[in-house]
Amino acid sequence: MGEYRIAAIGGDGIGPEVVEAGVEVLNAVAEKDGGFSLKVETFPWGGDYYRKHGVMMPEDGVETLKPFDAIYFGSAGDPNIPDHITLWGLRLKICQTLDQYANVRPSRLLPGIDGPLKNVGPDDLDWVIVRENSEGEYAGVGGRVHTGLAEEVGMDVAVFTRAGVERIQRFALELARSRPRKKLTLVTKSNAQRHGMVFWDDVFEVVRKDFPDVETDKMLVDAMTTRMVLKPQSLDTIVATNLHADVLSDLAAALTGSLGIAPTANLRPERDFPSMFEPIHGSAFDIIGKGVANPIGCFWSGVMLLEHLGEPAAAKRLMAAVERVTGAREAVSPDLGGNATTRQVTDAVLAAVRGAND
Repeated sequence: MGEYRIAAIGGDGIGPEVVEAGVEVLNAVAEKDGGFSLKVETFPWGGDYYRKHGVMMPEDGVETLKPFDAIYFGSAGDPNIPDHITLWGLRLKICQTLDQYANVRPSRLLPGIDGPLKNVGPDDLDWVIVRENSEGEYAGVGGRVHTGLAEEVGMDVAVFTRAGVERIQRFALELARSRPRKKLTLVTKSNAQRHGMVFWDDVFEVVRKDFPDVETDKMLVDAMTTRMVLKPQSLDTIVATNLHADVLSDLAAALTGSLGIAPTANLRPERDFPSMFEPIHGSAFDIIGKGVANPIGCFWSGVMLLEHLGEPAAAKRLMAAVERVTGAREAVSPDLGGNATTRQVTDAVLAAVRGAND
């Protein structure tokens, strides 16, 4: 019987609420499976920790995380703390220090959930967006000078390295190869950004030759938003820069019904450091403490966590339980048009997990 060490970081806002629900569900899956167990350690890092200590996490926090098998994260963001502090002090510090360079965001219509697009069903919208997660527009290079003066300048520099671009494109092509349609769309903005984005295009022309079985095409990011809305069935796997994929994946989540159901994996494919799994919905301070946060995104992130740990049967069981609950429409959270609480949705998924047969 294997035991996996999981670091649970609720973070800010509704993060602790959904992570607590997610841990409960993951433990139920492990108990049902019987072949493995989870040893979960919770870390109280985030906005409240910052108010007490002046930092979002301890200086040795990342070192503390390295021995774990996976990280289960809630959300980062506090309206009383500048966003660049909350993001760079916790989530990005973890992702970048552990070089979790592949951000993977699946988007599809779950049973019982209607997206906003007319006449679009589950067979028409089933995507995976691969986001470069370590450099690009979020490299942190830049600064501000002449602060407070009329000639003040603020500058962020997008940094693209051949190693970084090639490894994320290869990862995305491998992922596309593993999916039934074997199709990958590269998204850039090379008509306007004639250096970094053309570099992405040039590297892709070289890398894709190693994957002749994968059908590829390219889109400009602005045109891609139109294609996602008007021709969703034409897309399958998508790869883009840190910023572009960040924006596109939120659009994708909205098109599948709610940001509350969308999952994320921040992967370190080499597995020498732990990967991190989180819902994309953010801290949602407007509903904190009300007990109505949708935990589905956290559960789906838990599915990806189990897949990464090498427990595909358990992952399949949890995803089937989630789909059984959404399909039954008996425990529907407010973001999806219902009035079910976080507890009620969690209990419904727990019942589905425990009642499932192999």
